[in-house]
Amino acid sequence: MGLCGGLSHCKLALAFAVLMDLLGGTALLLGVFAHLEVKGQDFGDLLVYTGALFVLMSLAGWVLWYSGNIEGLTSKRELGHISSAVDRLARNLSRKIRAYKGQL
Repeated sequence: MGLCGGLSHCKLALAFAVLMDLLGGTALLLGVFAHLEVKGQDFGDLLVYTGALFVLMSLAGWVLWYSGNIEGLTSKRELGHISSAVDRLARNLSRKIRAYKGQL
């Protein structure tokens, strides 16, 4: 299996999300609890806002990682179900629309 075998696909998006979470959390905590003042100017607010932006960017990484790990949906036919009347109606309608567009 290996070290990252259970992580499946999109390991780069996962690494990005975790890194942004760590950077964002660190910046947030430093901005809130550390007394950061240089030449009379306080930089705590800057770190709080920067940390919040890093955490927000990590959300994109988590969404990419999650959506990259979703397996394809199986059709009813693969599951062994008999096609319903609604499925047949939708299929026939789709064929008629394609045939009509092909005539134009």
